[in-house]
Amino acid sequence: MASSSGPLNEELLCSICLDVFTDPVTTPCGHNVCRICLNKCWTNTQTCFCPLCKENFSRKPDLKINTKLREVVQHFKEKLNLEKSELLCDFCDERKQKAVKSCLTCQSSYCETHLEPHHRVPRLKKHTLINAVENLEDYICQKHQRPLELFCRDDQTCVCLFCTEGEHRTHNTVPIEEESQQKKIQLFQTQTDVQQMIQSRMKKIQEIQHSVELRKRNTEEEKSSSAEIFTDLIRSIERCQSELLKLMEEQQKAAEKQAEDLIKELQQEITDLKKRNTELEQISHTDDHLHILQMYSSLCSRPHTKNWTEISIDSDVDVFPLHRALTQLKKTHETLLEKLCQTGLDWAQKFAVDVTLDPDTANPYLILSGDGKQVSRGNIKQDVPENPKRFDNTCVLAKEGFSSGRFYYEVEVKGKTEWSLGVVKESVQRKGDIIPKPEDGIWIMILMIQSQFIAFDNLSVTFSHTKTPEKVGVFVDYEEGLVSFYDVGSRSHIYSFTGQTFTDKLYPCFSPDYNDEGTNSLIISPVSSN
Repeated sequence: MASSSGPLNEELLCSICLDVFTDPVTTPCGHNVCRICLNKCWTNTQTCFCPLCKENFSRKPDLKINTKLREVVQHFKEKLNLEKSELLCDFCDERKQKAVKSCLTCQSSYCETHLEPHHRVPRLKKHTLINAVENLEDYICQKHQRPLELFCRDDQTCVCLFCTEGEHRTHNTVPIEEESQQKKIQLFQTQTDVQQMIQSRMKKIQEIQHSVELRKRNTEEEKSSSAEIFTDLIRSIERCQSELLKLMEEQQKAAEKQAEDLIKELQQEITDLKKRNTELEQISHTDDHLHILQMYSSLCSRPHTKNWTEISIDSDVDVFPLHRALTQLKKTHETLLEKLCQTGLDWAQKFAVDVTLDPDTANPYLILSGDGKQVSRGNIKQDVPENPKRFDNTCVLAKEGFSSGRFYYEVEVKGKTEWSLGVVKESVQRKGDIIPKPEDGIWIMILMIQSQFIAFDNLSVTFSHTKTPEKVGVFVDYEEGLVSFYDVGSRSHIYSFTGQTFTDKLYPCFSPDYNDEGTNSLIISPVSSN
């Protein structure tokens, strides 16, 4: 109907089933869909949303049929049916009657009146009748001019009885009705699969939207937390600076007071010594022998003065505790800067390693190059030995594993529409379905569609990159619990798993995912830093 209903049909088509509305309902956001289609979308989902604009509704809306729109649709359908030409009887002379059946044997169409002999005459009863159709030639074998009553399963084509006596004599043929019923079952299954695919993708849209919102909230929280940390750091520095200046001033005042007291004491001793010197000078010039003898003991004894040899004013300022605090702050700041610098690709490339694909771990559908540097997904399952190391999922590990330190490698992904890269622990599950999450020892990033990425970091995190990278760098710091991904072309950071705890040996993991006509692969490439 959609292909023949004119320009208006686009406004009357449901966006889910792509057919003219049946019992249309209007969502709170103003979009129209079939009621049954919307109910299917909301089956087995915790939240309800609009299939068009993806707006979430806090509770399931109580939707009523849009009666006005339904009337418009009904009028449109009636008009469309009227415009369709009716097939007329081939044997009516004057006023042509509507044909109800077409005979494949007679190759003619009949109204109820002229069809009557086919129900009565024994010879005509054997003819093959179908609902009236215009293109009768499509139902007739063009070679034998006989009805196409059989289906050849070997050649997948409709044939007549005479065909089965000729070139189709040894072929597997069945009545058309039987094959049609089988094909209907298959089509129904296909329709069910398509509906499930629609549901799963709509659910994935919800997951992606939820992940984006969660990441947005986490980003805002991290920004707020980081701002608080830096604010506290600045306040600590300002407080230490203030206390240091205050302490320096207090110590300076104490030193000045000490110097003042020492100078007073020295000046007093100088006064006393000058007085002693005057007395000695006077007695040395007198002829009064008795006075000399009387004064001798007091004047010859050493004056009572302080030993000033070890006394001095320290020119250094005693601010060791604060200096130690400031030094620690400086080290913290330098460490923070170093960490920030370490997120750069130049720093990561210093730890480049040479890795090679391990065929014993490769899924049977994967094709590895002879040098072990390239993997692509084939369409045929290969005959490979059973191996407990081999994955059921379409992935392959590197031969080299790492249980400490840092390592980095690069993979060319140019042309690949879907891929997965990262690292897994040695004891990771290899059989059955695997959900890629850190708690199960899997740290990977997935390219889904164009530049949309997914990282299963506890919760599924979906994010975009400026463009789809052509070469991806993977960096791991075992002790720091860090797995980072880089766009080598733009030399930019894509995503990082942080704060992880590694206990097993880690192996690089590669998955080319679905194959696009066998023209693209994942290629481990040599690292060449700029």
